[in-house]
Amino acid sequence: MGIFDKMFGRGAENAQKQPGAEQMFNQLKQKYQTALNAIEQQNVRLQNLHVEGDKLVIRGIAPSDQAKNAVWDQIKLVDPNTSNLMCDITVEQSQQRAAAAGAQGGGQMGGQTYTVQSGDTLSKISKQFYGSATEYMRIFYANRNQLSDPNNIKVGQQLIIPPDDYA
Repeated sequence: MGIFDKMFGRGAENAQKQPGAEQMFNQLKQKYQTALNAIEQQNVRLQNLHVEGDKLVIRGIAPSDQAKNAVWDQIKLVDPNTSNLMCDITVEQSQQRAAAAGAQGGGQMGGQTYTVQSGDTLSKISKQFYGSATEYMRIFYANRNQLSDPNNIKVGQQLIIPPDDYA
């Protein structure tokens, strides 16, 4: 699949230091592959994907309740008890507000935009905004509509930088 190959998000650096973490990550990733596929298909922006102990940690923002429920349906098909999964999928706030108050125009989920400069990488941008280069996948997932590879960004691209809500 490619985009789920690495652990990322808050806690990923510590997770990678755990003995056997990479093996556990690969095993759990394989177990929950259909749920990860649903995450991608439903355009859920992942913020965390790593292991803590013997649990796979998934944290993301779904574009709608329907997308969130589709992911949870897949998770329950894999393991109704979610015995080795910690999953927190929220619905994008602008969608919740629009549903509650009628369509009032969007926003960037409290994030900001950044124009790619010469020499930039997602890791470098991540370090600038989050203080850690390992958070680059958060930026990638927020910009999947224009990025197909986290290693391929272009000068002048306008990227959405999700808020650092877990600082």
